[in-house]
Amino acid sequence: MSGARTAGGDETRAVDAVLASAARYVQLRFVDLFGVLKSVNVPATRFAEVLRHGEWFDGSSVDGFARVLEDDMYLVPDLATLRTAPADGGGGSDAVTVFCRLLTPDGEVSVGDSREVLRRVLDGARDRGFDFHTGPEVEFFLFDAASTPPVPADHGGYFDEARDGSAGVREAMVDVLQRLGVAVDGSHHEVSPGQHEIDVAFQPALAAADAVVLLRHTARAVAQQHGLRVSFMPKPLAGLTGCGMHTHQGLLDPDGGGNLFHDAADRYRLSPVARHFVAGQLEHAAALAAVTAPLVNSYKRLVGGYEAPTHVSWAHSSRSALVRVPRTSRSDAEATRIELRCPDPSCNPYLAFAAMLSAGLDGIEQELPLMPPDEEQAHHLDAGAAERRYVRALPASLPDALDALQSDDVIADALGADMVQRFVEAKLIEWEEYRAHVSDWEVSRYLSLH
Repeated sequence: MSGARTAGGDETRAVDAVLASAARYVQLRFVDLFGVLKSVNVPATRFAEVLRHGEWFDGSSVDGFARVLEDDMYLVPDLATLRTAPADGGGGSDAVTVFCRLLTPDGEVSVGDSREVLRRVLDGARDRGFDFHTGPEVEFFLFDAASTPPVPADHGGYFDEARDGSAGVREAMVDVLQRLGVAVDGSHHEVSPGQHEIDVAFQPALAAADAVVLLRHTARAVAQQHGLRVSFMPKPLAGLTGCGMHTHQGLLDPDGGGNLFHDAADRYRLSPVARHFVAGQLEHAAALAAVTAPLVNSYKRLVGGYEAPTHVSWAHSSRSALVRVPRTSRSDAEATRIELRCPDPSCNPYLAFAAMLSAGLDGIEQELPLMPPDEEQAHHLDAGAAERRYVRALPASLPDALDALQSDDVIADALGADMVQRFVEAKLIEWEEYRAHVSDWEVSRYLSLH
């Protein structure tokens, strides 16, 4: 097998660490096309063998990996992600976990490996002198586990110390994440009853994407242990705010680590690199929506009135802008970041971050000019007012976003033709199922009228 290898120093140290941990097994982790965490457990005593030869599995049963005639694939651990997972993190008992690369029988990276898509785009950016960092703010709802329809687990509001114990559940999630080695900046109650947010620390984008996947998995496990249900659905309840994953972004100098987005002399503290980066994301906003807001339900969050973006604009203070530049002091160079507000927590973070970076890099390469900021609350603008302000609308539905993705050569090339094809095919199936479904709203509105 071309992917087989002889154990070197890193592999030997990893095996020693696994055996010294007294863990009974190692979880080999990966994600499917949609960013859903998958795993294969192997006894700890077999880990050395896995490092030498990989671990085979049937890829035809996993979304986005292979056609039936190309089912054999194998996992190769990424030793930089080796960590101990506590029992209360959803594994059932203490285990060692590691994210893996997905290889074909020929030793090639699988076109369905979204983690490698992000790694490839990050490597390309580094070759051009940029290290991409992200800090996702992950919102979610806590519901009573037995309630149908869902009932929020508390009555708190923004920054409230939630009554009914929900704050303690969120703190338990953060505790497990920290023991997993996930850096967390903070957490708080969000606007709606039962709605919470955990902020992942600003860090290299690949580690941040891993953190999002681990956060979703951990939150579900901890909520279940407390008799609750967690949901990362973008818009689970009509009339309440939806769940976003606002993502702070920055480009750093790979050599010195300096913030390449900061310019103290600029009115908005934005360097020319930052301005071109933002312009690139605005230029490719429609295609970005397909991977950052990937569900039919995502577009019920991206509507006016809830501080969610509906138009392609940027601003300092408007929280309905697509891109927000948080205010910083003139002297705090490291704090200048760009916040993209269309992602939601249902996305595959590896594809989302790869697309976001590719859009920004295209703006830098083409030196795209940045339009003036729009500090108006875009959700108060009618279509005519938005057009007069040179503000384009984001896609209003998943099919519109998918069309934009297929038409955008920059984003499609960054993700890979095969990846885009499989993603679009899967999402069109989702759309057709939704289109054929008769909702309670339709029955209530039309049954007696027509």
